[in-house]
Amino acid sequence: MKFLHFYIHISPTPRMATWTANPGGRSRFLRQVSHYLLRYATWIPPLIWFNAYVAQVTFIRGPSMYPFLNPQYNESLRKDLCLVWKLYAQEGLRRGMVVTFRNPYDPSKITIKRIVGLEGDVVKTRHPYPYEYAAVPEGHVWVEGDGEKSQDSNYYGPISARLVTGKVTHVLSPWERAGRVRWWEHPLRMGVNRAA
Repeated sequence: MKFLHFYIHISPTPRMATWTANPGGRSRFLRQVSHYLLRYATWIPPLIWFNAYVAQVTFIRGPSMYPFLNPQYNESLRKDLCLVWKLYAQEGLRRGMVVTFRNPYDPSKITIKRIVGLEGDVVKTRHPYPYEYAAVPEGHVWVEGDGEKSQDSNYYGPISARLVTGKVTHVLSPWERAGRVRWWEHPLRMGVNRAA
């Protein structure tokens, strides 16, 4: 099927117009499409790599980190938009940091929680954990949500630090709360006997 571009030539006489075909229009169109595809398609692999291994912008869903994140959870459908830094995500973990990790019950899902205990710490647990205290083993962290509705280490116990996929470093939206996540200013959870 041939694509032809038509031009209207209007004559000086009113109500008179003629149509002429431009057979070269198809090749010019294909050249333009190819140019734009090459220009923008070359950015796709680096963007995918950056998103997977360096940093990701993501919406925070659910009440797990309420009221620190999604403080309007009970009032609107608006979600916090955050920057998650993935590069060296499993290194330099500290109590109070907000991290994303693969859910131990379903590794295809990414979960967000706060680190409340590091390896060697002894944590006074909450319901429904079966024991009153839990020791965090080597290479693991104890994570909890800030909100009451949170499925965290009190459900599945300490998680391997190797499951951590990123650190939440900035809130990007809403604008009135945009800025760096100052996790070090968050009060540490009571009931944690810190190893060091």
